[in-house]
Amino acid sequence: MLRFFRGSIVFTLVCLGLAAWYGWAASSSLQATLGMLWIVAVLSVLEVSLSFDNAVVNATVLKEMDTIWQKRFLTWGMAFAVFGMRVVFPLAIVAIAAGLGPLEALNLSLNEPREYERIVSSAHVGIAGFGGAFLSLVGSKFFFDADKDVHWIGVVEERLSTFSRVPAVEIALLLLTMFGVSLLLDESEALTFLVAGMLGIVTFVAVEAISTILEMREEAARARGVIVASGLGGFLYLNVLDASFSFDGVIGAFALSNNMIVIALGLSIGAMFVRSMTIMLVQKGTLAEYRFLEHGAFWAILALGAIMLLSARFHIPEAVTGLIGAVLIGVSLWWSVRHKRREEKATNS
Repeated sequence: MLRFFRGSIVFTLVCLGLAAWYGWAASSSLQATLGMLWIVAVLSVLEVSLSFDNAVVNATVLKEMDTIWQKRFLTWGMAFAVFGMRVVFPLAIVAIAAGLGPLEALNLSLNEPREYERIVSSAHVGIAGFGGAFLSLVGSKFFFDADKDVHWIGVVEERLSTFSRVPAVEIALLLLTMFGVSLLLDESEALTFLVAGMLGIVTFVAVEAISTILEMREEAARARGVIVASGLGGFLYLNVLDASFSFDGVIGAFALSNNMIVIALGLSIGAMFVRSMTIMLVQKGTLAEYRFLEHGAFWAILALGAIMLLSARFHIPEAVTGLIGAVLIGVSLWWSVRHKRREEKATNS
C-alpha cells in the first residue's frame, strides 16, 4: 500500500516545507506560520475527501492505458493540476474579469488577497455553468449506453440505457436543465451561465472527438504492425476531467484562505494523493473486484454536476457536496461486497 503513496508523501513534505518557509518569510511569526501550515493541511484533506469519486472515475479510464501513460498522468498531469488549475486558472479569471495583465493579476493575488478573492468568487456563475455541464455529460455518458449490461440501481439505469438509443438525448436533457436554472438568475448572469454551459458541452464533445481520432490512429498503426503506446487520448480526457472536478475546490478553498500560495500548496497535496489513489485502484484491480464501485462514482459525478449547475443560484456548502459523493460511493462499495459474498456463497453451495 505504501509504495503507491511514497511519491505523494515526499511531495507533501516538500509542500509543507515551502509553506513553512513562506509563512515565516511573510510574517516572521511562529504562530502565524503554524496557522498557515494548519490551513494547508486542512485544504489537502478537503481536496482528497471531495475527490475520491474523481479517483474512481480516473481509474476507469486509466486502466485502459499503457503503463507509460499511467506514469505520465502521475507526473506530467500533476504539473497541469498544480500550475494549471491551482495557480494559472484563478489568475486567468482575475486577469479576464478585471482587465489586467498576467503580472498585474499575480501582483493583486499576492498583495491584495481580499480583492483577488472577490474577483475569483464573482466568476462563480460562469464556472458553475461550464463545470456543471461538462461533469453532467461525463456522468451521463456512463449511464446512457445501450451496450451497458451491468446495472446497480436497475430501475433507473436500465431505463437510461434504453433511452440512449435516442441520439444526443443526454445533451437535450442537459440543455433543458440549464435553461431551467437560467430562469432563476438575473438576465446578465443567465447569459453568462448559458454561454459557459454551452462551452462546457463543446469542450466535452471536442475532447471526445480528439480521443476518438487518436484511438483510430493507434488502431490503424497496430494494424500495420507498429507498436503503439496507447493513452494520449485518455491522458487529455483525464486532465480536462480533473480540471472540471477542481473548479468547486478552488472556489471553495477561499472559505479557509484568500492567499493564492496557501491555496495552491494545500490543494496540490490533495491532488497528488488523488492521483496516487487512482494508480492504486488500477494496479490492484479494485474496480473489477467491486462490481458497483464504478457506478457509485458516476452517480457521484452526476450529483456533483447537478450541484454545480444549481450553485449558480443557490449556495450549497462544500460539506454537502463531499457528503453526497462519499455516501454514494460508500453504498456502492457495500453493495459490491454484498454481491460478491452472495456469488461466492452460490458457487460454494
